[in-house]
Amino acid sequence: MNIQNKVALVTGASRGIGRAIAIELAQQGVKRLILIARDRQKLVTVAREVEELGTEAVTMALDLTKTTFVHIAVAQLWRSYGPIHLLVNCAGVAHQNSFLRSKLPQVQEELSLNVLGTYTLTQTMARRMATKEEGTIVNVSSLMGKIAAPTMATYSATKFALLGFTQALRRELAPHNIRVIALLPSLTDTDMVRGLQLFRWVRPITPEQVADALVIGLKKKSPEILVGWQSYLAVWCQRFAPWLLEVILHIARPSIKPSERSPTRQKSLGKINPWKRVNAVR
Repeated sequence: MNIQNKVALVTGASRGIGRAIAIELAQQGVKRLILIARDRQKLVTVAREVEELGTEAVTMALDLTKTTFVHIAVAQLWRSYGPIHLLVNCAGVAHQNSFLRSKLPQVQEELSLNVLGTYTLTQTMARRMATKEEGTIVNVSSLMGKIAAPTMATYSATKFALLGFTQALRRELAPHNIRVIALLPSLTDTDMVRGLQLFRWVRPITPEQVADALVIGLKKKSPEILVGWQSYLAVWCQRFAPWLLEVILHIARPSIKPSERSPTRQKSLGKINPWKRVNAVR
């Protein structure tokens, strides 16, 4: 895809990977960037950085879990700024917790934003792209969309869902000249990750590396874009030596304190202290 002089919409653009992608797209010559996130003030800061690079920036504070507002927002954007050629679905939320101590509100939040929010925005945008017979959709999944991670059960489930969603849309929207791409970064150094208990031996990559990989993948027309050598190694291991991957994941998983084991083993351990919960928009 030639992104010069195109219009792109990036969700989760106020920080982390979304912010890095927005800035990289501006550096690559995108004509206009529509930046969406829930934090208006941080969006304004990113917009200033984008405009310094010569790209017009439009900000919109929007909660993607509010279906009606999403439909209204897309209609307004399309009417005001014309066709949007590139959609990057980067907004997401994650909670790290033992599955046995997971909380339903946290599970619902992850499903609502990571899956349903992405679904709603993508459908609303794809219908308009189909009328123009042109468009590219990038769904930011994760390496956890291919290899599930202990202590991140719901997050992994949402990223697996996004990958399946992407594969289905790739085939279904192809007749409308709409490309659908999955971006699968490994652990990335963002605000969200800094609050997590990391897996042993895993070194986070930078958001800028993810953004660079996306631009390269767009030019190569790659259906899936893995980011980081650890991603390639893990996927290779899963394909050819799944037993070895299981061993590695077991050894590398974050340590579990005695007080954080399953409730059936805690009766003689005294008061339960659940893990610190993490809630951050990527």
